[in-house]
Amino acid sequence: LFRDQGINCTGMDQLCAVAEVSKRTLYQHFPGKDELIAEHLRRFDPDILPEVFDRADLTPRERLLAAFDVHAPLCPFIAAAIEIHDPSHPARVCARDYKKAFAARLTDTAREAGATNPEQLGEQLALLLDGASARSRVLNTETLATAAAIAAVLVDKAIPTAAVPLGEGGNPSAGTGRVPDAATSSAEVDAEYAAGRTLNQRKL
Repeated sequence: LFRDQGINCTGMDQLCAVAEVSKRTLYQHFPGKDELIAEHLRRFDPDILPEVFDRADLTPRERLLAAFDVHAPLCPFIAAAIEIHDPSHPARVCARDYKKAFAARLTDTAREAGATNPEQLGEQLALLLDGASARSRVLNTETLATAAAIAAVLVDKAIPTAAVPLGEGGNPSAGTGRVPDAATSSAEVDAEYAAGRTLNQRKL
């Protein structure tokens, strides 16, 4: 309900009706709606995307890019932060902690991949992913594929060639490593991304 209707549009009466519990029972478990929202977020992804970051069959580089394959169109933590204005609200605290933990997992994976500045790359990818998620909702269109293409270029730029696994014919499996600028067309980015997917053909 929180995902489909929004937090502010979902009342306790409706929550009780859908859950088929009385208000008394609900309040025995949660002091109020604020804590219920926070618990909803805590249970969403408690282990921080293990289906990506804990996969042993993917290289660190592939795990960085795989995060763009499974991310929800609108991150529930962003959605909660938009609706709840109080930064001290338990749901806002939960959302903030999650985003920091997610960026940390990206940073750890970037370090494992051999990035020259893993902290910077982790933050760049986190920002790119969150921005694509929000833009997808605003425009009601798919933007994660474009974000993934840009991510591939950022990753390849941040990882020295020697650290990138060699693909068929001894060529690096990554793209050119060029960071897109204002003059870079979307077609160029897509072409670079396609070239960098040699080792990244997978299904999550």
